[in-house]
Amino acid sequence: MRVVIVAGSGSDAKHVSAISAAASDLGLDVVARVASAHKTPEHALAVLRQYDTDGVSTVFITVAGRSNALSAFADAAVMSPVIACPPPSDAYGGADVWSSLRLPSGVASTVVLDPGNAALAAAKIFGLANPAIRAAVQAAQDRGAAAVHAADNP
Repeated sequence: MRVVIVAGSGSDAKHVSAISAAASDLGLDVVARVASAHKTPEHALAVLRQYDTDGVSTVFITVAGRSNALSAFADAAVMSPVIACPPPSDAYGGADVWSSLRLPSGVASTVVLDPGNAALAAAKIFGLANPAIRAAVQAAQDRGAAAVHAADNP
């Protein structure tokens, strides 16, 4: 089970690191690559094809801001699930997130804005068939619930 994080540029490294750390904490193997759907589409396709080998062992998480063509581009090119996790931006009043949400027919990447939650979504996909990953997901959700409960009961 492998999470392949594909960033649109090297400037997304901080966001990629946050996703990578969270995925690793959940017991997932992580590969990070840089490939732009706009600037290097052939390279991006080669990266996607390299990891979309059996459709069962890979979940892609794409990290691209502004005009996020990468997520839809990736989803249209692979059979594996694609989770878009665009980095936060104040540009355009945050409206650039719409490029991750408005997709053409036949393209079904999901969008999760928080890096840790994007990793959790990938782990939930893998947890459907892997009891150890499912247990890691349950533990992460239990920690989240305990934190809320503690904050609610000072």
